[in-house]
Amino acid sequence: KIYLPKYFKRKHMKDNLLDLIEYTHGLGIIDLVKINGTATLTEINAIAEDKSVVVSGTTKTPVADFIGTFGMPNLGKLKTILSFDDYDASATISMTQKQVDGADVPQAIHFATKSNDFVNDYRLMAKALIEEKVRNVTFKGAAWDVEFEPTIAGILRLKKQAQANSEELNFTTKTENGDLKIFFGEPSTHSGNFVFQPSVTGTLSRTWQWPVKVFLSIMDLPGDKTVRISDQGAAEITVDSGYTVYQYLLPAQAK
Repeated sequence: KIYLPKYFKRKHMKDNLLDLIEYTHGLGIIDLVKINGTATLTEINAIAEDKSVVVSGTTKTPVADFIGTFGMPNLGKLKTILSFDDYDASATISMTQKQVDGADVPQAIHFATKSNDFVNDYRLMAKALIEEKVRNVTFKGAAWDVEFEPTIAGILRLKKQAQANSEELNFTTKTENGDLKIFFGEPSTHSGNFVFQPSVTGTLSRTWQWPVKVFLSIMDLPGDKTVRISDQGAAEITVDSGYTVYQYLLPAQAK
């Protein structure tokens, strides 16, 4: 049996929390996530307040501290606490429990320095409440028509066009001559378009709109990405953070 040093376990817990915050709260529109954990699986779910994106994630290895179903509200507060240099490798970051109907359920994340002279308790949301606020969403539409791994060059072009057309809240996608193109604005006013991904397999013929800020925020996240778009009106972006594989489902808006 291999015993890991305590500092390794603390670092692992902190890194998992930082990862979760970056890939949910980091989008700028999510401040609440639901955790559903067992000894063999840890799942993360969240929905943007404006319903522009649904996030689901599965950690690559189960997080031992995340057993049960609970919510993490006010992620901005958790991010602030994690940023304190007081909670270094010598500090304690642990999950506290309470008894509910004879079972232990997560109550809070406890932060304490080695000398216990700087302490924070981040309160978790109960199972019944988080299940009411964040419901799991599964895409049940048609098969994905276009699938690709976005390139750095394509993402950079998207950022440039978003800057040039900063008044536009959404862009549209369409395939032309085998290339996936993105369009901003209308020809009657200011507009722009570019090839986001050349030589894709599949066809997109319907003019759906996608939120610029949300899409760009996901593209800015570190990690390998895969973009899937359905002509039925949905896009999904998968991002591998190294700790967790996140899926971002974007419902399209009719033009």
